[in-house]
Amino acid sequence: MAIAREVIQIAAGDVTAELKRRGIASDEPVTLTVEREREIIPGRRESRARVVAAGLTDDDIDRLIKQAQSEVALPLE
Repeated sequence: MAIAREVIQIAAGDVTAELKRRGIASDEPVTLTVEREREIIPGRRESRARVVAAGLTDDDIDRLIKQAQSEVALPLE
């Protein structure tokens, strides 16, 4: 049996829909190769993983960022 190989580029969140669109059953084996684009902010992915592991939500992270921004902002006079 020949292996059909095809390279496609899609967002990670669209993988399931793409496999369904192609008629690939959820129990059918596939090989997925991940090649991440270069990160704009190096280390962001690892830092976020640590924050989430500490039990914080995206809303918590946003709140902390806004709080830090307000603490360092110059007062408008």
